[in-house]
Amino acid sequence: MKKSAVMFDEVCTTQVAAHMLGVSVSLVQQLAETGVLEAWKTQGGHRRIPLKAILDYKHKLAGSTAREGGGRASILVIEDNAIQRALYQRQFGGWDLPAECIFCENGYQALLEIARRPPDILLADIVMDGIDGFEVVRTVMTDPELANVSIAILSGLPADELAARGGVPAGVVFFPKPINYDELRGYLRANLAQRARKPGPV
Repeated sequence: MKKSAVMFDEVCTTQVAAHMLGVSVSLVQQLAETGVLEAWKTQGGHRRIPLKAILDYKHKLAGSTAREGGGRASILVIEDNAIQRALYQRQFGGWDLPAECIFCENGYQALLEIARRPPDILLADIVMDGIDGFEVVRTVMTDPELANVSIAILSGLPADELAARGGVPAGVVFFPKPINYDELRGYLRANLAQRARKPGPV
């Protein structure tokens, strides 16, 4: 029993936490910054995460994954406006997409969802309180383990403000608001069809 108690008092680096959780170091850093994972910094500026916090979070992820249905593709939508989310839900529901649609109202929720289960397609609004859409997009694009995620930005930002924030990253599709739903449906259907043609893991 004493040995177990000692083990739970141990702390880990972000690299060890990333390995244990099966995610990237940058995603662990985001989870620590937002308080999802308990962590602190040493005097040298290095993060330390309690082993118990990592194991508790891993258990939570395992429980969430066990409750999910089969291997359908997934579309993650980040939109802080409740009315716009409802419009997306209504539109997507009528398109009979061969995918599960998950809606997050802020970047914080989105990072949690991505850590739990990386989506096949990410649709991100930009302007949000706290962690904005650009930050989530950058996190996904810099994570080698998320290289297969298709990303589209859906935003009403004027071109000059979009450029001031760094512009639309290469490889990311941009849909200006108000959304042309015919174009968005075409993008989603084509993307999902392409993924369905790819051979799955043996």
